Amino acid sequence: MRTIAVVLASLVLVACSGGDNEDLRQWMNDATKDIKGRIPPLPQVKPYEPVPYDVGNLIDPFKSSKVGAEQKKSGGSGMQPDLERPREPLEGYPLESLKYVGVMSRKKVSYAIIQVDSSLYQVRVGNYMGQNFGVITKITEAETTLKELVQDSAGDWVERTSTLLLQVPEGKK
Repeated sequence: MRTIAVVLASLVLVACSGGDNEDLRQWMNDATKDIKGRIPPLPQVKPYEPVPYDVGNLIDPFKSSKVGAEQKKSGGSGMQPDLERPREPLEGYPLESLKYVGVMSRKKVSYAIIQVDSSLYQVRVGNYMGQNFGVITKITEAETTLKELVQDSAGDWVERTSTLLLQVPEGKK
């Protein structure tokens, strides 16, 4: 039975490959006789012209005297953080790790409840938070506003305002 199946399969293969497929070749020639490939010409390559680098009497950008000259021109704003005052506990944490979780009022004074890791702290206007000498300037039911002192690229101290928004627990939205 197997022998008959093998012989029959080989006969079918021989029958399929027996023709020269002239009609197929003629159709392919007719279909492709008007088609021509269009390749766009290559772009014109411009020759490289080197430009001499002449610094003349320009200041070397890598000398430290250049940085000093800019600082002398700006004069600075005179603002500096008080490095002699005792540090408060929340100044050891970056502002991004502090969470404003609530507010409470006692005797017309608002206190913000700040969470760090699993500890809660009460702070009021005038307390310091964050690592950029941030002093709390305003506490509302929605946010706590800080005024931070940061150094700019010239080394001068500038003020920056930051806010901590009230963090609503996941289940109470």
